[in-house]
Amino acid sequence: MRVNRQGLIVWFQHMKNIKQLKRYGHIIYTSKRLKYAVIYVDQTEIEETEQKLKKLSFVFKVEKSHKPFVETSFENKKPDEAKQFDYKMGI
Repeated sequence: MRVNRQGLIVWFQHMKNIKQLKRYGHIIYTSKRLKYAVIYVDQTEIEETEQKLKKLSFVFKVEKSHKPFVETSFENKKPDEAKQFDYKMGI
């Protein structure tokens, strides 16, 4: 069974606090220079986890990822007839 997940971007003060973030979700990426981490959490628990993370003293901002709500199925535009003819000719 596949669980729907959503990312949280957690901005923190020091890199030494990453170990404490591991208990809230699956850490995918951390940036040393900008001091943030991307954590994936189950969508059913995202509100609770966000509130818990905001209460931590070293965290100053938590943002939700919008990726699950963005449409990712793209349609091709109608191909140009002249180009199709050129492809068939081998040009």
